[in-house]
Amino acid sequence: MAIPESLQCGRFTLSFERPLVMGILNVTPDSFSDGGKYAVRGEAIRQAERMMLDGVDIIDIGGESTRPGAPPVPLDEELERVIPLVEALHGAKVPLSIDTYKPEVMRHALSAGADLINDIWGFRMPGAIDAVRDSACGLCVMHMLGEPQTMQLGEPAYQDVVAEVRAFLEDQIATLQAAGIAKNRISVDPGFGFGKAMVEHNYALLAHLPDTAPRAEKPYPVLAGMSRKSMLGAVTGRTTPSDRVAASVAAAVCAASRGAAIIRVHDVAQTVDALKVWAAMRDAMRRG
Repeated sequence: MAIPESLQCGRFTLSFERPLVMGILNVTPDSFSDGGKYAVRGEAIRQAERMMLDGVDIIDIGGESTRPGAPPVPLDEELERVIPLVEALHGAKVPLSIDTYKPEVMRHALSAGADLINDIWGFRMPGAIDAVRDSACGLCVMHMLGEPQTMQLGEPAYQDVVAEVRAFLEDQIATLQAAGIAKNRISVDPGFGFGKAMVEHNYALLAHLPDTAPRAEKPYPVLAGMSRKSMLGAVTGRTTPSDRVAASVAAAVCAASRGAAIIRVHDVAQTVDALKVWAAMRDAMRRG
């Protein structure tokens, strides 16, 4: 598989000779996996420091849960959760990503020193493109069918989930580039679990991961976020998210083998170790 184009990411330029590990830092009381665990700022900072010791490449800070059925968080509350943490971690030697769809959070986070905006709405909210247009931040454009409150109600329907996800991402990237945002600032995410049937759609996207990205001579970096999600519980029978660590690591290795450039995880140390083993095997195969 071709190596994706490098990603301009604020203070950093990321290259993808190996998959990068993005560590999840939820500062919410109601995250599906670790709600409340890092809501206290001091503990969130300590967790960020632990992730860096474990070899994380990017830290993704989220101030609003986007689990199915999650209610929106008021703007002021999200800002209070996220911005002081960005300021406290700005001296870190890894990029800081902000998981938000709100343009005002984007603006404040970028002013505080964030390097990447990870948007589940794919920069469709009014004002989102204007919020990021004139910065040097990286963007992650995600596909979502519906919205967090309703996306898993009923049965999500597609004629061809891979083609439809790719078409959405192509349209959004065309909109971003028409607004003057350079290609090397853009990464994509097929949105595992966001308006997808647990097994049928999610595992089709994983199996055909390179085909979910818009076609280009130099591929767009693809982010895969499956850590502890229900799609893993659906095939393992593990109903508690914290019991899905082994499945999450397996999913990370599968994503790496299918060309993922960035893998978003809760369990940094385990994922870093697993990807080192996978990379050693891959390199041995290349040497023949």
